[in-house]
Amino acid sequence: MRVLLVEDDELIANGVREALRRRAYQVDWINNGRDALNAALDNPFDLIILDLGLPGMDGLEVLGKLRAQHRLTPTIILSARGTTQNRIDGLNVGADDYLVKPFELEELFARIHAIERRTSGSATNVLRMGQIELDLAGLRVIYNGQEVTLQRREFSLLKKLMENPRQVFTREQLEESLYGWTSDLGSNAIDVYVHNIRKKLYSDVIKTLRGVGYRIDPNLSGQ
Repeated sequence: MRVLLVEDDELIANGVREALRRRAYQVDWINNGRDALNAALDNPFDLIILDLGLPGMDGLEVLGKLRAQHRLTPTIILSARGTTQNRIDGLNVGADDYLVKPFELEELFARIHAIERRTSGSATNVLRMGQIELDLAGLRVIYNGQEVTLQRREFSLLKKLMENPRQVFTREQLEESLYGWTSDLGSNAIDVYVHNIRKKLYSDVIKTLRGVGYRIDPNLSGQ
């Protein structure tokens, strides 16, 4: 999952960003409202975590402009504005959830997982396909009843594909999902991750469509 974190407090931003990265999320951080609006309009984020009291443009205005342009990226407001009316205003503008500062990271993750469940159509924190189970909260992969160790970006790649069965992703789309704006990317990084996942699970778990990209087939049994 690629997350846009919009927060002008560097201390809070660094803490949230590091916690998200430890749980295999790709995080891009912006500290002002105008740049956040442009980034959210121009990039395929899976989730936005949005402060309200931002330089340049208030977070409510950012969210309102996104929703006015029919951008439905799930959004969690993270703000010190804690009155009932504040929360009502945020939800009415189009937020999916509202968390008041100070907050516990575990509560933030619980709310993120709730959004992931809704967007994936799952009632639990587990994605299943054939003999594969992905524990989103515990970052565990179970195949044929045995735990399999995947590296962070291998896990993120498999999760992206399992959340969108049968959808074909280009290499560029997967790179953007896994790396965001970072530059630590080798030219064959996605190919290496796909190779490793196939080796650790089974060879047909990810299909290659030559000249197009990759997809996962939920009908594969892995037997």
